[in-house]
Amino acid sequence: MSGDNQSQEQYGVLLYYKYSTIPDLNSLFTFYESNCSSLGLLGRVRLAPHGVNVTVGGKLSSLESHIDAVKSISLFEGTDFKLASSDYPLSDKVAHECGFTSLSIRIVKELVTFSSHPLLNPPDVSNAGRHLSAVEFHSILQSTGQVLDKENATDDKKLVLLDARNLYETRIGKFRTPSVETLDPEIRQFSDLPTWIDNNAEQLQGKHVLMYCTGGIRCEMASAYVRSKGAGFENVFQLYGGIQRYLEQFPDGGFFKGKNFVFDHRISVGSSDADIMGTCLLCGSSFDDYSSRCRCTHCRMLVLVCDTCRMEGAHYVCELCRKHGKSIGSSPVSEDSKMKVTSPQIELKNVSSESTVSPQMPWRNGIVCRRKLRILCLHGFRQNASSFKGRTASLAKKLKNIAEFVFIDAPHELPFIYQTSNVSSAIQNGPPPPSENCKKRFAWLVAPDFSGRRETNWKLADGPFDPHQYQQQTDGLDVSLAYLKTIFSQEGPFDGILGFSQGAAMAASVCAQWERLKGEIDFRFAILCSGFALHSAEFEHRSINCPSLHIFGGDLGNDRQVANQASKELAKAFEEGCSVIIEHDCGHIIPTRSPYIDEIKSFLQRFL
Repeated sequence: MSGDNQSQEQYGVLLYYKYSTIPDLNSLFTFYESNCSSLGLLGRVRLAPHGVNVTVGGKLSSLESHIDAVKSISLFEGTDFKLASSDYPLSDKVAHECGFTSLSIRIVKELVTFSSHPLLNPPDVSNAGRHLSAVEFHSILQSTGQVLDKENATDDKKLVLLDARNLYETRIGKFRTPSVETLDPEIRQFSDLPTWIDNNAEQLQGKHVLMYCTGGIRCEMASAYVRSKGAGFENVFQLYGGIQRYLEQFPDGGFFKGKNFVFDHRISVGSSDADIMGTCLLCGSSFDDYSSRCRCTHCRMLVLVCDTCRMEGAHYVCELCRKHGKSIGSSPVSEDSKMKVTSPQIELKNVSSESTVSPQMPWRNGIVCRRKLRILCLHGFRQNASSFKGRTASLAKKLKNIAEFVFIDAPHELPFIYQTSNVSSAIQNGPPPPSENCKKRFAWLVAPDFSGRRETNWKLADGPFDPHQYQQQTDGLDVSLAYLKTIFSQEGPFDGILGFSQGAAMAASVCAQWERLKGEIDFRFAILCSGFALHSAEFEHRSINCPSLHIFGGDLGNDRQVANQASKELAKAFEEGCSVIIEHDCGHIIPTRSPYIDEIKSFLQRFL
């Protein structure tokens, strides 16, 4: 970043968090907006019902004024404000990636995303591990655990260090002591940690677990999760203030080797120890500088590539993607296309995508697309991929940075029908338009008397439009399920399924069979809009354990086609800890105005 007056006053970075019940989020939002704007502070402020998480930069005098203002609010009593002087951001690119080109204040559900899907028993931070000061933490490592239990001498083997950070952070620095094992989960993102803890619980049970992270906030949640596992997991401790406070107390690094990765323009902060722990991804030479912002072409995780190996337009594959067999040649390319694919068993209808991925095609012209969530979209009754794509255009536009929609036609082709009340004049003046000029309509479920024949002529409707016709469309599920298996096999993978009306009923049926269908229909979440449950044993005898977002009109939502109660009953079929509900007042549509779109984004962010 440039500016003649930047050197006139010292620049700094301020980090702090506070877990506490926030009585009035809107008032606190207004305070931060006013205070930070008036002081010229840039960075991130996250507000949640259970606390705040702040990382901002600006003039040191402005940051000190901000601290004074925050301290005047009783809510922040006892808050650990981490203020450090620093240089201005190295470049606009670094500042932009770290969020230091603007002030971003958001109200969120979680201060840190601890899991990619709603947990059945989310951790309670009030049950977090005991705080240890930097001096206490150091003393324990120095005495190999005996300080933790003075009455009962602690066996050296019963003390383990658990690093709660991501792999790109632990690459360049971590705690190391010859007599204590350090567990590095090697995760891409913090939301992967619960799964690692679940899969490696035996390494923690019955031991004294010392956890640490950058500034402490992640350990609050992670230590509570470990302790929630019950007997044998009680003895969990965390480094209060994180690595940052430890390095302030021990400038020579103490037991911490390398550099501390930070989420602001400084990128990393080191001790007086000049040792480099990181290595270049390509040549293996000592290197720990992330300022070039090189990323894995598959998962977008930061990678270390030294100045000698780094080339303009080159692509890199991180060690985790390599472990799963990915390479440059297997990288996808983004193209605008429509395709029709056939298989011996079943015909695939029109597949339409804003950005359809073809796994066979290599990267072209050095263009790398940011990894987005791929969502398979199931349209409603008597619709098609094209019409549903049009109806969701506003939603797709507002989610374009995080999600890619793929649209398909349902397998049951419906006849052309008309209502005499609507087209009587047209009938008198001549026949309906030729069928070949009309777009075909499809369904996931059909009436029991559906013939399945592909009609070439128009049919007169049996009666006036019935807004509750979905209650009579109960057949064809097996055909649709087999069709989706083929879609997932030939057009997948997909991160999630979005269904609207009858499409939501179909998606819900797949969710009800989530465990049984693994390997054939794999996805991570479902978005069910104006949905309803099918009369099926899958819904009657068990709750559905699949992360889901339910969007439907409230009691006064004016959805005249799918009853509000039907959508509520569907949501109740899902386990409470796995489902999120958005009720709106917009009728039989998917709302895209605030606050509904913000809640949709919040749900999807969990899976990025």
